[in-house]
Amino acid sequence: MRRLSQRALTAGIVCTRALVSQLAFGVAAIVRDEAGRVLLARARFGTGWALPGGGVGGGEPPGAAILRELREEVGLVESRPPELFGLYTRRVAWATNVIALYEVAGATIDFWPNFEIKAIFWADPAAPPPGIQLGTARRLAELTGKAPPRPYW
Repeated sequence: MRRLSQRALTAGIVCTRALVSQLAFGVAAIVRDEAGRVLLARARFGTGWALPGGGVGGGEPPGAAILRELREEVGLVESRPPELFGLYTRRVAWATNVIALYEVAGATIDFWPNFEIKAIFWADPAAPPPGIQLGTARRLAELTGKAPPRPYW
């Protein structure tokens, strides 16, 4: 029941934001460890493994937003400055979501389960785990050269 109420709350927030503006701006990150594995997160209110990220606040630079999201969600301690990997769009009902994807190198992560993220996983980008979200699977395929870049998340 708790999971259902969290999903309903999240859906309500997304729908409310979409009513106010038909465009939402988000960020996501490709964070790699020394072995070349990519950091994936499992949200409490969503399904599947995904690249960590979130929304950009009003007037907030996207590069700052991804560092803030990584600190809040996965316990980013330090990293080099984020580098833009690509821009993507995704249609969610009547709204459009624009996602700025960054590569964040040299990251130190000190993860603790929290309100948003219940688990993290360091995945081989060439062999993603079962249950990975479709947009994340596409980005990993592009990252490993298994698929050409696409503009859609």
